[in-house]
This record gives sequence, structure tokens and C-alpha cells, in this order.
Amino acid sequence: MMIEIDFNSDEAIYLQLKNQIILGIATSRFQEGDSLPSVRQLAEVVGINMHTVNKAYTVLKQEGYVKVDRRKGAIIAVDMDKLKMINELKKELQVMIARGSCKNITKEEFHGLIDDIYREYGGLE
Repeated sequence: MMIEIDFNSDEAIYLQLKNQIILGIATSRFQEGDSLPSVRQLAEVVGINMHTVNKAYTVLKQEGYVKVDRRKGAIIAVDMDKLKMINELKKELQVMIARGSCKNITKEEFHGLIDDIYREYGGLE
């Protein structure tokens, strides 16, 4: 597992870790059923506190990206309710589109950005 943390970033370390795992799922580096390293292992490899890894895993579990098994640890389980996710994305996109609209970003430019991102993550169409 290749995780890189930017210790100079303003983004919290647990969020960087969480986001990299989500990106790993989106790019198929992590597959349904794959086990993530134990909290202790990942903390040692990345050079961060175990509580930070535990917080990232907890958030991933709450958001429906992993399940935690007492024997197997954290396992990729992307069984999030699609309708719930669509509603969450809609709320986030509304704010992003409003911000872009204030900066005169057109609908076509937004669509271009979305198309670029989809291509980057393997064309999830």
C-alpha cells in the first residue's frame, strides 16, 4: 500500500489518509474485500500516530467504504447506499457550483472538469 502524507499540508493527516484510501478504491488499487493494514502497521509504515490511523478508519467505516472485522481488521466494503450518496454529493455540488458561478465558471467548464476527473479515475461511467 502506497500512502504518502504531506506533513506540511493544512489538511489534517487523518483526512489525507482517508482521501488516499478513497482514491485507491476509485482507481481500483483497492478492491472490494481487500484488507487494509492494521492500525499499528499503517502507523509504523507512514510514520504517524496509531490514533490518527484509527480515526481515518473510523471515518471510512462511517462513510461506508470499509467494514471492520475483529479478526480481519479493516476491509474494503463499498456497500454504501447509492441514493444516500447521491443526496450527499448533490449537497456538496450545489455549494461547489454556486462558488464557481460566483467566479463566472460556465456549465460547460464544470462538465469539462467532471469529464476530466472521470477519465483520471478510469471512466466510471
